[in-house]
Amino acid sequence: MPRWALGSQAGGPATGPAPRRSHEQATRQAMPVYALPDEPAFPHPSLAEPDGLLGIGGDLSIDRLLLAYAMGIFPWYSAGDPVLWFSPDPRFVLPTDALHVGRSLRKRVRRGDYRITLDQAFDQVIRACRSAPRPGQDGTWITDDMVTAYTDLFEAGFAHSVEAWQGETLVGGLYGVSLGRSFSGESMFARAPDASKVAFVWLVRQLARWELPLVDCQMETPHLARFGGRPMPRADYLAALRDLIVPPLHGRRWSFDPDFHPLDA
Repeated sequence: MPRWALGSQAGGPATGPAPRRSHEQATRQAMPVYALPDEPAFPHPSLAEPDGLLGIGGDLSIDRLLLAYAMGIFPWYSAGDPVLWFSPDPRFVLPTDALHVGRSLRKRVRRGDYRITLDQAFDQVIRACRSAPRPGQDGTWITDDMVTAYTDLFEAGFAHSVEAWQGETLVGGLYGVSLGRSFSGESMFARAPDASKVAFVWLVRQLARWELPLVDCQMETPHLARFGGRPMPRADYLAALRDLIVPPLHGRRWSFDPDFHPLDA
């Protein structure tokens, strides 16, 4: 999850670092960087550079994004640059049955400080992730094209949002992409204490109940490590992904099971 950082304070950081290098920097590297063709296609992820950069160019069409996530690839770039595509090694993942919820967070979840919903405000969530402040950083990797592309994925049933509410006010949330029994996290934000963390707990416990075994965190953050995330060799992740994504894939909107509570899971 290059983009996930579980901010615990209102107004605190909600997304991870901006892309680590520009198009100019990428093309100066000694290893080959693959220019993508017009049709949806990617080189094998094993051909990525040491930092995970695999290719440059292409578009953010639904077909290309679905193929990318099915191959363990994701886009990450700055506004004004061509699209950069990454597949890091190792991959950072969170087994859904190994989620660790600390004592103070468990108390907050049990108190019901926030009302948690699924797929009720995707547009608000992705735009809040985009605008969330990040200390020492300007701009965001969630470009206009990214907002449009992932909203299209949401409308097709392949992107999902989790919302944390106080009354009718959205105070935290996250979004990601799901194909088959896989889920890849993209970004999250918090405008109230632990709001994104509570939403994350609800999501992971529901995914475990639905027998989705892994949350793809993409890259490591300390917050996700405390939740139980761990590195996985890319080859092992891709092998697991092949078992989780079984065509034909049909998108759908999500909602929590009527009898579900994350601390009962």
